Amino acid sequence: MNPPRTSRRRSAVWAAATAVAVAVSALAGSTPAASSADDPRATVDAAVLAAVGQGKESAFFVVLDHEADLSAARAKRSHAGKAKAVFGALRAQAARTQEPLRDYLDARKVGYEAFWITNALKVTGDEQLVDALSRRDDVRRIVKEQRYELDAGAPSLGPAAGSAATEWGVADVKADRVWSDYQVRGEGVVVATIDSGVQYDHPALVGNYRGNRGDGTFSHDYNFYDPTGQCTGGVPCDNHGHGTHTTGTVAGANGIGVAPGAQWIAAKGCEARGCSEGSLLKAGQWILAPTDRNGLNPKPELAPDIVNNSWGSPGASPFYAEMVEAWHAAGIFDTFSAGNEGDGTTCATAGSPASQADAYAVGAYDSTGRIASFSGFGPSPIDGGTKPNITAPGVGIRSSWPGGGYRLSDGTSMASPHVAGAAALLLSSAPSLIGKVDETRAFLDQGSRDVDDTHCGGTASFNNVWGEGKLDALATVDAAPHTAATVTGTLTDAASGKPLAGITVTAKAGETVRTTSTVADGSYRLNLTAGTYTLTTTGYGYEPGKEHLPLTAGEKVTRDLALAALPMHAVSGTVVDVQGKPLAGATVKFTDAPVDAVTSDAKGTFRLPAVAEGTFTLEAVPASPVLCNGTYRGRLTVDGDEQVTAAAPPRTDASGNSCAPATYAWISGATKIALSGDENAKTLALPFPVRFYGVDYTSASITTNGLVNFLEPRLGDYANTALPSAAKPNGVVAAFWDDLTIDSKASVKTATTGTAGERKFAIVWENAAFSGSTSQRISFEAVFAEATGSITLQYRSIDANTLEAGAKATVGIENQAGTDGLAYSVDQPVLKDASAVRFTPGKTS
Repeated sequence: MNPPRTSRRRSAVWAAATAVAVAVSALAGSTPAASSADDPRATVDAAVLAAVGQGKESAFFVVLDHEADLSAARAKRSHAGKAKAVFGALRAQAARTQEPLRDYLDARKVGYEAFWITNALKVTGDEQLVDALSRRDDVRRIVKEQRYELDAGAPSLGPAAGSAATEWGVADVKADRVWSDYQVRGEGVVVATIDSGVQYDHPALVGNYRGNRGDGTFSHDYNFYDPTGQCTGGVPCDNHGHGTHTTGTVAGANGIGVAPGAQWIAAKGCEARGCSEGSLLKAGQWILAPTDRNGLNPKPELAPDIVNNSWGSPGASPFYAEMVEAWHAAGIFDTFSAGNEGDGTTCATAGSPASQADAYAVGAYDSTGRIASFSGFGPSPIDGGTKPNITAPGVGIRSSWPGGGYRLSDGTSMASPHVAGAAALLLSSAPSLIGKVDETRAFLDQGSRDVDDTHCGGTASFNNVWGEGKLDALATVDAAPHTAATVTGTLTDAASGKPLAGITVTAKAGETVRTTSTVADGSYRLNLTAGTYTLTTTGYGYEPGKEHLPLTAGEKVTRDLALAALPMHAVSGTVVDVQGKPLAGATVKFTDAPVDAVTSDAKGTFRLPAVAEGTFTLEAVPASPVLCNGTYRGRLTVDGDEQVTAAAPPRTDASGNSCAPATYAWISGATKIALSGDENAKTLALPFPVRFYGVDYTSASITTNGLVNFLEPRLGDYANTALPSAAKPNGVVAAFWDDLTIDSKASVKTATTGTAGERKFAIVWENAAFSGSTSQRISFEAVFAEATGSITLQYRSIDANTLEAGAKATVGIENQAGTDGLAYSVDQPVLKDASAVRFTPGKTS
């Protein structure tokens, strides 16, 4: 039985978005199916109906009619406390209320992707599924996935190099005056960007990236996230340039950034210029609860203080109203670019999400003080409210660009990060405002310089062209409460007196944690609210420092520290694979110590000759082909010469499925399946339920191309891909996915062995021919174990021929949504005769 439809809704948000959707649909000649007293069905957007018409399938979001109560979270005092409470409430509510819908989709073999920052599931299906879902009591609305764009205009003409030390925009908002008058550059504040990514090691950005350990090493966990899958190896990237530019304006060095002392982190919510709604929602979740680079182990206490969003579209999505509401409840201040759809005169051109009431929207002006011709004007096309909220420099803005250089760009995208940087200066100067979004907005509004232009409505002090007026960081900081205690000092080498740059300085009092790093002259500065802190210093090669530090309001304290260097030792050892055999070619390094990496030799041995005393993470990364060898990571305390065995663990996917070589034990086929030809599939009943990625199946489709497909018969699957992949087929076991033919010399059979509870079911491809090369053949099978849920793939009739060894085949497993999987090999001739590989389910699979 479905849970009753709740009466608690974000009715204003969804009503406004529905109104926009109706208007857009009317222009297109259609209207969305809407619910009424006589029709209790959920609202289905016209765009969804069009996408699934005439037998087509499409991706869409199913929005549930339940929301979490965030009032208790808002009442928490600290920013970290708010973030943890909001995360807990949202995720618990999503888990509880989505369970019936998940069960419904699982039973119908429909893949989905769940979200918690907005209570919704992303589903791919047809018109029949849309109709069935719209009749459920727990579904509020079904909406089409939208795409957004990075909100940037064309690059300005002229060279980007050779500009003044402080860029015109930074000086115009008087950020440089804040630096000189208050000695504040954003220290202790964390700013995030959702954009196209960031070149993290750009000279203007590397110094204050939160993932920079200050010793030449980096930790990208909790500091960078790529839900788009565009970056490789978990290392931050920017395949467009936009994100590197906007992040530079927020916090870049060399005169380009408003708050060059703030730390930055980033989520790559945009595949390139375009941003899919699914990626943006994942990025929004990560902002509230940062995760490791794999999207696991969330830590909301590491949420940023500020997030900049330089993306949008002319349409409206209620998802982002819910996302912004969650950020605000967690104490995260947001900025959004107002869009570049303006023409200098036309009103109601502001884009979404900036035009939402809760979003802090930023328009753009040029170096002469005139509003930019492209800047989006209000009133809001969603609710008629005044937009933008404020304006900032956005024409001819020089900032960092991938490759280590700089570029001039125009756009409200360039204006929004000026405001994010100014907010960082405000929070750094007045840390009592951290986690207080409304107060932060009020001080920015109060400090702005009014511009009278009411041709789109509003007043001289707050209108639909300039909002509250031009950003003024100095006036904003001037007006803020100046009750913070200031801690300054210099860190030096105890033996030489040399200043130490890049040493992390952290002040912690309860849930309040503020961090900065020493600059080139070894100095640091933190503004803190009154309280009793533990001040710690950490840096590779030096003894850590710790001090008890009670602070009163307005107190100024100096803490100079001389740090003692640590002894150095050798670390040697052997890398072995999942079977305990020496593994050659593995890259061995410390992830958190600036020690040059080495490669294991033919016997698997390695040696790192000089490592400082301390506890670090040793990593051994297998060379390609990786097969079932995972990356070894282990904590190692170095207090003398060390000897280590780095044993590669079995590789796993995000669901916990693991891969390992297995003992070969071929099961001969007994019952022939009526399956033949070049492109064919056959659905058959399974002798016992097979659990695959959390779903129990009683039938499966078998294809001539070496696939077991749990979702649907799928023809035309001869072109194998890497796993996972959003492209169909999904929910598969790729026993040997290649373009194969089952001719008169080949067959596909099944066999069941063992007794109830201990049975094994084998699907056997015997003597399958390669299409286009039928003289070459292979036999393989997939064996499902009832007792353990494992899947064993076995191979025989493999000789030296590279096709038979898998040179053009995929071997592995993939979940129902194509978002998780584990590939043993892809187009690699690594399979051997009389061999087996086993996939063992984890707790969540």
